[in-house]
Amino acid sequence: MIKINAKFLLSAANESQFLRTEKPVIAVCGKSNVGKSSFINMLANEKKLAKVSKDPGRTRLVNYFDMGEFILADLPGYGYARVSKEEKDRWGRLLENFFAEKESIAHVFSLVDIRHDPTADDRQMIEFLNYHIIPFTIVATKADKLSRAQIQRSVINIAATFKCGAGNVLVTSAQTRFGLDKTLEKISQVIEGCE
Repeated sequence: MIKINAKFLLSAANESQFLRTEKPVIAVCGKSNVGKSSFINMLANEKKLAKVSKDPGRTRLVNYFDMGEFILADLPGYGYARVSKEEKDRWGRLLENFFAEKESIAHVFSLVDIRHDPTADDRQMIEFLNYHIIPFTIVATKADKLSRAQIQRSVINIAATFKCGAGNVLVTSAQTRFGLDKTLEKISQVIEGCE
């Protein structure tokens, strides 16, 4: 199993600041408040590596973390309504420019909230990744908020929405660390595929 030794590297506000590295880059994306920071902290086994906020829309830059064997890129959340149209457009351009360099992206973890149906923005993100043939895994967060039966129903719904198998949806909870082993297993496979 992969051993993660995490540290913050830099924040990029535009493409000229994007990190160029020999290590595999794994990106984390999802709508605002889906739990990206909590997911990253769970991976790193640290409480404060990525800043967790109750206010959605806090991540406005591409934040890079050195995780030892790979680099993790935390992308700005999409779909947050309470920012100006200009700010939304800027985030959109930042994401587009990030994904334009797809050869440098080893994998994407696309996070969705297991408690809710995937949003139109979530569907658009997955369509974008499929269209550009960027490898990804769907991660359903906040599983501690549901019963086992509800989790099963939700996973089937998420898989049907994204037209993939239920086995392609990783279920996680940053609170209980549920799903961490499977996530680390997936990361190991991604890194092995890059060697």
